[in-house]
Amino acid sequence: MNHGDGTAYSSAAYDSTVGIQAETVHNSNVYFVHPDASPQEKYRVGVRLLQDGVPSRARKMITDAMAHGYDGAEVRFHWVLAMLSARTHHDLSAEEVHRLRYTAGLVRTYAEDEWKEALRVTFDLLAVLSTAGSETGPVLKELQGLPPLQHNAILRHLDLMLTGALKDDVWAETLERARVERFGNGRPQRVWAYFAPAPIGARAVQPRPSTAAAARAALPVRVVLFVVSSALLWALALIADPVQAIVELSVALGAGLTAAHFGVRWWGREPRAGLTSGVRVPPADDPASSEDRFTKRVRHSFDHYFSVRRPYGFTWDAWLAHTVEIRSSLAAEIADLYRESRIGVERVDWLIRYLAEDTRNRHINGTLFDQHRTDRTPRGTKALTVMALVVLGATVLAGFGTAISSSAPPQPLWAFLAMLSAVWSGHATASRWLEIRREEHRLTREMQEYQDQLTARQIAYQQWKAFLDATRPTELEMETWLSCDKTSFVDEALLHHRLTWRDLVTHTILVAPAPSYKRGRVRGGPWRYSHYVFRLFLFTEDGIREISSEFNFSDSTRKNEQRSNYRFDALSSVQVTENVDVGYDLELVLTNGPARKIRVKDADAHQLAPGENSQEISEINLGAAGSTHTFRLLEGIAADGKGWIERHHPDNLTPFRVVG
Repeated sequence: MNHGDGTAYSSAAYDSTVGIQAETVHNSNVYFVHPDASPQEKYRVGVRLLQDGVPSRARKMITDAMAHGYDGAEVRFHWVLAMLSARTHHDLSAEEVHRLRYTAGLVRTYAEDEWKEALRVTFDLLAVLSTAGSETGPVLKELQGLPPLQHNAILRHLDLMLTGALKDDVWAETLERARVERFGNGRPQRVWAYFAPAPIGARAVQPRPSTAAAARAALPVRVVLFVVSSALLWALALIADPVQAIVELSVALGAGLTAAHFGVRWWGREPRAGLTSGVRVPPADDPASSEDRFTKRVRHSFDHYFSVRRPYGFTWDAWLAHTVEIRSSLAAEIADLYRESRIGVERVDWLIRYLAEDTRNRHINGTLFDQHRTDRTPRGTKALTVMALVVLGATVLAGFGTAISSSAPPQPLWAFLAMLSAVWSGHATASRWLEIRREEHRLTREMQEYQDQLTARQIAYQQWKAFLDATRPTELEMETWLSCDKTSFVDEALLHHRLTWRDLVTHTILVAPAPSYKRGRVRGGPWRYSHYVFRLFLFTEDGIREISSEFNFSDSTRKNEQRSNYRFDALSSVQVTENVDVGYDLELVLTNGPARKIRVKDADAHQLAPGENSQEISEINLGAAGSTHTFRLLEGIAADGKGWIERHHPDNLTPFRVVG
């Protein structure tokens, strides 16, 4: 599925048309609380949201918990971090500033513990930032003295708040921690699992409906006719020659019972030609299959997994040729089982992979083409059945001869009619009876095969799902890795431009999807991408430095880096365009160049999970992308030009001081 506005852009880094390869919403309830949940539970969810990079929802959750009486130094500490995370002073509303000042006044009322100390240090940092020329040494010493949990949380969530000399003093520590954590917890080996689509459950071909009921309904009439006509034939034979008729009748009964006993093992068990349960998929060049994209993708996936899951000694093309009929049948089966679910083939790849492995293993075990071998009738059984039928036919003819040996005129005619009726009804009765037995045996066999296949596939599904769940990174891990990538990117940009934090007025980083990405998220969380575009804006008193680069999230490799420098007055306008069906686009217009469109995020409405609000999810994604802060900065610069710097001077920052 592709998303884009149709605009042709000049580069992938600055401007891009984004194409989605795959997307999934993990069915997780980590961010969901019941409306009647306790304040403690709402607070715990709020802290989790804050840790996972969703401060906008964290603020609401923790504020709700506080409104219902759950308060204290720990709660206030996380609430302050949620208020300030990914924001600067100028992003705060007047009401938020008032509430932060009120909280600063509450610090002295809490009992002494590590949370009160962390809250006090947080406000001390803000006070230093709001006072030009303040000494940073004492507050940095206080920060260093905090436990790692509180210390690291402050540095992470006050990233945009910390500027100038203070940021310089803590930057080396921030950078070192990012280097340590950037590839921690097996990142290169695990990231893929986050974007892997949720596998769809196991299915197998159910047995065909049985025709035994219809055959059983037609059986009584034929049985009655056979019994009556047979009785008449042998009655006429007994009248003509009792002794010979008794001998012939005994032989006929013995032959008939023998034929019935062995015949049911033959014709009553082996499936008739054309009644196998498999379905056939059209060959690739069949015109009828050209419109069925799902079937073609299923066939392609079978070809891929069969080529890599092959027995030792086979080349991929030899193994594909050896299993062409099996693959065709299995592809038809899977396409038929899952087509109506309107899913991507990626969600059923686990089953295709399992079937490829099962086929390989059956070849190794020598049972690849042994299906229904147990139903094959021994030659002795077939021979006895044929001999019994021959004897039965000869005996019936002999009985007919005995019956017509009488010279009375009506008797030969009645004997002839009785024999014809007995032969026809006997054949019809035997056919219906064998069909009933054959259908009963087929239904039993296919039901057993169905249960065996379904059980084996369910086991394979559970194993794959458990492996995905164990491999898939948590939201905290994904957010940590992304934060480390941002830190590394910012550091390289500063080194390239030979800047220090003292040289910056402020900075912002915009995170957007790169071309041809995969994306995934948990319910209630932001979209995360397999490929990003990082766009960093460094604001100095001389102008703006913009650096962008594409990131492969699995291994953090970069490409297509671009840099641009321009004065404040060169940014003539900033426009944000929202399209419900497409997403958000940011348009920058420079006086000395063409307008540049930047995709910020794609549409979310088509991928909402039950219980999610589209507006809330959109706000979460915009906040996670850093767009809210970036939009405000760029719009302010476009409106005020260089005068914007005066409003961001430290002397104009709102002071937050702990009283007492």
